[in-house]
Amino acid sequence: MIVKMMHLDLVCVQGEAEETLEKLRELGAVHLDLASAKGAEVATAKGEAAEAERAYRAILKSREGVDWADSLTKQPCTIEGVLELEKVREEAVARLEEIAKEIKRYEPFGNFDPKLAKLLEKEGLNLKLKGDGTFEIAWANEAEEAEKPATQEETLLPLPDRSLAEMREEAARYESERLKAVSKLAASEEDSILSAFPALADKVAFAAAKELMSQEGEIAFISGWVPMTKVASAREKAAENGWGVLLRDPAADETPPTLVEPPKFFRPVKALFDGLGISPAYTEADVSVPFMCYFSLFFAMLVGDGAYGMIFLIGTIFGWKKYLAAKKANPVAKSWLILLSVFSLATVGWGVLSNTWFGANIPACANWPTVKWLADASYHNMMLLCFTIGASHLVLARLWNAVCKAPDSTALAELGWAGVLVMMYLVTNSIVGIFSAVPSWGIWVGVVSIALVFLFSVKPSELKTRGAELGMLPLNIMSALGDIISYVRLFAVGLASVKVAENFNSMATGLVTGADAIWAKALMSIAMVAILVVGHGLNLAMAGLSILVHAVRLNTLEFSNHKGVSWAGYAFKPFKKTSN
Repeated sequence: MIVKMMHLDLVCVQGEAEETLEKLRELGAVHLDLASAKGAEVATAKGEAAEAERAYRAILKSREGVDWADSLTKQPCTIEGVLELEKVREEAVARLEEIAKEIKRYEPFGNFDPKLAKLLEKEGLNLKLKGDGTFEIAWANEAEEAEKPATQEETLLPLPDRSLAEMREEAARYESERLKAVSKLAASEEDSILSAFPALADKVAFAAAKELMSQEGEIAFISGWVPMTKVASAREKAAENGWGVLLRDPAADETPPTLVEPPKFFRPVKALFDGLGISPAYTEADVSVPFMCYFSLFFAMLVGDGAYGMIFLIGTIFGWKKYLAAKKANPVAKSWLILLSVFSLATVGWGVLSNTWFGANIPACANWPTVKWLADASYHNMMLLCFTIGASHLVLARLWNAVCKAPDSTALAELGWAGVLVMMYLVTNSIVGIFSAVPSWGIWVGVVSIALVFLFSVKPSELKTRGAELGMLPLNIMSALGDIISYVRLFAVGLASVKVAENFNSMATGLVTGADAIWAKALMSIAMVAILVVGHGLNLAMAGLSILVHAVRLNTLEFSNHKGVSWAGYAFKPFKKTSN
């Protein structure tokens, strides 16, 4: 469910403003609009956080492409110390680039002494360095110099202030400084920087809260949002500290934050919402339960291989071991581990039903009923399954709407849309040849459903403002057909994943069968293993990408459009301390 929010206005004595904010943060139940604060103190705190991030990135960058970084003994460090080392490294790199350009310019002339050239100039001989890398020595003659074209002067290079050997010595010195700084950066313990992040984030949040705290004479006041479940705690804290508190329902023009509280078993899906950066609007429905159920099914079908599911599961088990060994509660990490466990097991289960393991089949399982049904040569059964899943997903959304709107007459329009989806499901199956024709009862369902939608979508009193929606009805009905068809992507992407795996298997096994000599077989076996590892690794990565694209889309677009969820809300984030 989406927890009801109450608007909070809090008043305190102006001299106790900061102390009040500290206690409000301890309460951890009030959402403040911290993002709107952009004052000088907030900017300073954000600058400190940015410096910490820059220091952390500098440490990681220093270890890129070097083999010795892992063997270094890590040393505690400070943000200021790391940034100073990074400054030395950057200055050395900049100076090295300048010297490299200078060396490239004067290298064709060899290691001559510029001081000697200047002594010759005093004796009347000019040493000229041409752009083509050659010398010219001539007696100085002002009249001849004046007659020379300007273009010739442009090709001459000025005398350097030091020799080529001295340039290289300077470059070696700066390279030594750069390596020294990189070595110290690589040996810096990044946990020393990471441990400062929560406190810096708290500092930014507190500075923003201070800016939001308005003052009027001897009083200070601030506004925010409190979940209905935390109202009693807020009142108790106010009475304890002598605050004045006004709690009221949201006004019509206000947009409260959204706090989603799914049933306990489905609560981990909140981590997925946060990861995707989505949140339903405050006035919309909590779709956590169908989202998690269908997302698990989509995950399994899009990956399409039980062995890949086993790889996900093994990785998740290692994650659980590390989480339990840490002996430190981390709700977000726990939620992700639960989600990955569910998704991995669903994928293994799909592998059992379809008998697909690394793109191959287990012969002993070939005659299982589900395997034979899914392995239909015409692919009709797989497409039927996809269309059925899609119809159930979208019909669920419309029936849910009907229940929520009852006993209002618009509930009948939602029932009509459910019937339209059933009709389009039948039409889709007849188009691809799964059904020979649309059943007669399906036609009657469609006629009655379209009538319900036309008659009850818009009330008579709304015809002037929403009458145009009825004119769009034919297009919306065709759009429902497209929504059902779009679920065939579960079959298409899953099949593509299996076929790619099969092709890599064929490539790998073909190498060994084509070799006769023992040494050739051994060599080809190594190549076979490499092809299998790289091929299945690439296929696994592509499967992960398809989940992000297709599984998310089917939930947040097709289903959500029919349910009326726009994902236009912003998540409830209480003002609380994150460091300890």
